[in-house]
Amino acid sequence: MVTYCTVCRTGRVFEPKVNGQPENFRLVGMDHFNAMFEDLSTKTWWRQVNGEAVAGPLKGNALPEVESMQVTAGKFFWLYPFGSMMQADETAILNYDSLARYERGKSKGKFTRTDSLSWKEKSWVVGVEEGKASKAYDWLELKEKRIINDKIGSVPIVLLLSDDTISFSVFQRPSEADLFSIRNDSLFTDKSSYDFFGRNLTAESQPLRRITAYQEFWHSWRTFHPDTEIYK
Repeated sequence: MVTYCTVCRTGRVFEPKVNGQPENFRLVGMDHFNAMFEDLSTKTWWRQVNGEAVAGPLKGNALPEVESMQVTAGKFFWLYPFGSMMQADETAILNYDSLARYERGKSKGKFTRTDSLSWKEKSWVVGVEEGKASKAYDWLELKEKRIINDKIGSVPIVLLLSDDTISFSVFQRPSEADLFSIRNDSLFTDKSSYDFFGRNLTAESQPLRRITAYQEFWHSWRTFHPDTEIYK
């Protein structure tokens, strides 16, 4: 089950299962500008932003999340040339096309607009989670730098943005001493190189471990991560 909320710019992928069984869901409302879903069997309400059940008989449970990342179609097929993609519903193509300005941060709508300055309510951020820690990174700064070497708690990470200015990834660095640079959408250290998905290009060794990260509006990330750090 792919979930996406335009008023908070939050995308998640969850297994559509409740109590281990396949389930159907319907949209029932909003919670802090995030979508709320109800499963049809138990009538439990689930938050789109994190899969948490907040009302009903399964309150306190969570939907199993599937690892995902934000990439353009071009970047996806560059990395996976034999991959497949679900096509848009031709009967609703106008609805898809209407989101083009929103995806580029150009929407003027009251709920879907994007602030042009950093750290405003509707500014874009990349929110990163590692264990119980979280940290927010300014999207405009990432666009300028394209790569940020940092750490969350004691975990060294690297955040990188593709030259398409949409696709991004976050990985754990092998050590704090390993500082990455980016060139042609690949990562480089003095000793090794990796592609945009963290796969090692110089040796048959382990790929970089992916870190959970999402692009969201600042108000949405802050609401559900009240103790988040801010990268500055």
